[in-house]
Amino acid sequence: MKSKVYLIRLANLEKVQVVSDKLKRLLEESRVLDFIQPNTKVAVKMHFGEEGNTGFVKPEYLRIICARIFAQKARAFISDTNTLYRGRRTNSIDHLALAYEHGFVRQATGAEIIVPDDTKKENVITVPINQKFIKAAKVARIFVEADALVGVSHFKGHMMTGFGGALKNIGMGCAAREGKLRQHSEVLPIVYPEKCTGCAECEKACPVKAITIQNNKSVIAGTKCIGCATCIAVCPYSAIDVPWGSGAATIQEKMIEYAWAVLKNKKGKTGFLNFAIKITKECDCLAKDDLRVAPDIGILASIDPVSIDQASFDLVNQICGKDIFQELHPQRDGTLQLKYAHKLGLGNLDYELIEL
Repeated sequence: MKSKVYLIRLANLEKVQVVSDKLKRLLEESRVLDFIQPNTKVAVKMHFGEEGNTGFVKPEYLRIICARIFAQKARAFISDTNTLYRGRRTNSIDHLALAYEHGFVRQATGAEIIVPDDTKKENVITVPINQKFIKAAKVARIFVEADALVGVSHFKGHMMTGFGGALKNIGMGCAAREGKLRQHSEVLPIVYPEKCTGCAECEKACPVKAITIQNNKSVIAGTKCIGCATCIAVCPYSAIDVPWGSGAATIQEKMIEYAWAVLKNKKGKTGFLNFAIKITKECDCLAKDDLRVAPDIGILASIDPVSIDQASFDLVNQICGKDIFQELHPQRDGTLQLKYAHKLGLGNLDYELIEL
């Protein structure tokens, strides 16, 4: 049976009020959030955008989504996790400050903004899944323990997965930093000696004492390292990082296994919105205002994360007259994530597109 995907179209550079009005109509007519029950806690998962980036979904639109949740007599909070790479979103304090700067405050959205600190054990939960690559997923507890989940995604290209939408927002976006590291690479963090000053901040922060200072340089013991990536976050000189080229062939499947970990106990308790506007080559993690690579499509809504991503992918390529994501990222096949998600039972590849 095909899943229903609802679409309300937008022209390029529509004003915020126009988008807001259309979003309200989409939520009212699609009724994709009607699954939300009274007196439940609903996690709204989104991306607050890196410093200098403007592609993220605007706080004005989150207010409309949260208002719809409140109308169901439920409680909503808006959240994202800290990043693996260096930037303003590596730790909870700076991440939350950046979210505020981008307008994500309670007065604007109507809901509490939460960025869980995954350096605290109580904020991370291990979910046994016993899949092909991931046996136990390390995810932010806040999403697993929420009664329901609404994924709000900016649909765009991505340097590692071809494109990013609902599935990436959940699979990568709900993972703790250790989980992100496991998805991105088969190997442990590495030290770039030319950048390392031997300041020992990483040595102090390592929870398993896997780092020592030798000849004024950090050295990571692979036999002890647990891949938590704390060292990456605390290094003031960006001397520790992940070799991003490694594991590229399997990253999409790992990401989907993480999505499965988050969603496996939420059947009938999830909804997804893809904003296919300001479609860019790279994700909103880049600290720059990335240029458009395709005309705006509109906003899509569904209770099926696979179908909404498949529909978004198809619509963008249709309007471009080619597979724009394959052209932008020739070594990545973004359809792998869709096929694997379908294989794991996360949703359907076949969908019925309903234009409002």
